[in-house]
Amino acid sequence: MNKWGNIMLDSCYTAAEMAALGMNLDKNIFVDKMKNGNHLLAPTASDLSKYSVGTIFAGVHYDLNFLTIHGKSRFPGLFIWLRDGRKIPVSIPAGCLLLQSGIQFEWMTGGYIMAGFHEVVYNEKTKEAYEKAKE
Repeated sequence: MNKWGNIMLDSCYTAAEMAALGMNLDKNIFVDKMKNGNHLLAPTASDLSKYSVGTIFAGVHYDLNFLTIHGKSRFPGLFIWLRDGRKIPVSIPAGCLLLQSGIQFEWMTGGYIMAGFHEVVYNEKTKEAYEKAKE
């Protein structure tokens, strides 16, 4: 788990550097704040045999940290909100990661970058994928 966690953390550092450069700031302005900070690897793992459609594993929220990174999941159920208020399902392709800003990023940029809302829900597609995986 440390190897995967470090890969994800390094990806966040790279994205933070890119964001800083894109805002004409020093490349390390955000990374320096992230170094030695608290970083949480918190998979939303659940025993799907115990739940049913409609179960909310992680209700609508934004994260308190600087960046949130999502990897590929075996089962669907991750949703994000776009700036226009639309809720959309997310499917992260193999070899890809999804990054969302957390509230610290929003605060550090005075709202220029806004925290991303997301949730994890057991839905019909989750159930279909789970049933197929049991075969």
